[in-house]
Amino acid sequence: MEILLRSIVMFVVLFIMVKLLGKKQMKNLTLYDYVLSITIGSIAADSIISLDTPLYDGLIALIVFFIIGYVTSLLSYHNRTVEEIMDGEPLVLYENNNFNYENLETAKLSIAKLLEHCRLKGCFDINELSCAVLEPSGDISILLKGKSQPLTSNDLKKNMQKNSKKQTLNHLIIVDGALDEEELRKAHKTKSWLNSYLKRKKMTIEKISLLSVDKNNKVTLYCR
Repeated sequence: MEILLRSIVMFVVLFIMVKLLGKKQMKNLTLYDYVLSITIGSIAADSIISLDTPLYDGLIALIVFFIIGYVTSLLSYHNRTVEEIMDGEPLVLYENNNFNYENLETAKLSIAKLLEHCRLKGCFDINELSCAVLEPSGDISILLKGKSQPLTSNDLKKNMQKNSKKQTLNHLIIVDGALDEEELRKAHKTKSWLNSYLKRKKMTIEKISLLSVDKNNKVTLYCR
């Protein structure tokens, strides 16, 4: 009976706190919001189950963290500096046909993972990518070359004509300094071709961030 009473009290308190702190989708939570949410949830769970701990102790702890979250939200809303400290700043990962290796390392994000996020956003060819930015929420925003304007009816017709033709994905032969022999085979290339190409470029596999070949045998190369 006591656990039931504690559960009801905590549910009501948490409901009020969520309403006062404002709505935010889980995927848009910053690291600070996530830590605050986990902490508040842990306090509420312990207060419900731990019968040896007075209920008001848990309520006091919840109120303290609620005040911290509410005050920091107000400060972030009115002060850009505080917002940058609490939520972080966007990180440019790719721009002007170059990877930003410093920001990639800061974000602990490999090029392979960045390419995966780009594919999820509809960009399957790195040559079509204009800019990629890691947002404070953890999501990656991308901008495609020449596609920032709204589509017109003529654009839609052109896209339908393009899509009617058979399209293939680029073959990612080297990613993050690792050779994918299966992709090399699918691109109808041999190791001797690769060695010859790298010799002309005076490069080694370990120094290559990305080497891809498209259906027209166009090679895209990015080096550290």
